Amino acid sequence: MDHDHYDDDAIAGWLGRVRTIAVVGASPNPARPSHGVARYLAARGYRVIAINPGQAGRDIAGLPTYARLADVPEPIDMVDVFRAPEYLSGVVDEALALSPRPKLIWGQLGVRDDAAAAKAEAAGVAVIMDRCPAIEIPRLGISAPL
Repeated sequence: MDHDHYDDDAIAGWLGRVRTIAVVGASPNPARPSHGVARYLAARGYRVIAINPGQAGRDIAGLPTYARLADVPEPIDMVDVFRAPEYLSGVVDEALALSPRPKLIWGQLGVRDDAAAAKAEAAGVAVIMDRCPAIEIPRLGISAPL
């Protein structure tokens, strides 16, 4: 896939299909973008799960919080990554180890690793990078998951 440009219909399609989103790197600090985006997605009707090893079992934005993707006791449709780009490959490895696998890995603004994306796509998992669903949802006029 061309990660320099994404078709608006493709982004809207993904955001309309996913239901459960794991936010990797979710912060308990309300001033952090990961906190606000997790809260925004939950308010839009998605089932949002926070992933933060140091906050497992605690509350982040009113959401269940786990240490790792593997700890989440339900299938995850989308993994939204708020980690530095050098960590994206490791998050992809964690996501690919899940059964069932997520349908989509989303790298937040500034999170891009083309080799990690190729690895995910080779395993049948779609990737969107350097975008924010909290920006894309209002920009594309998406009301809620289908």
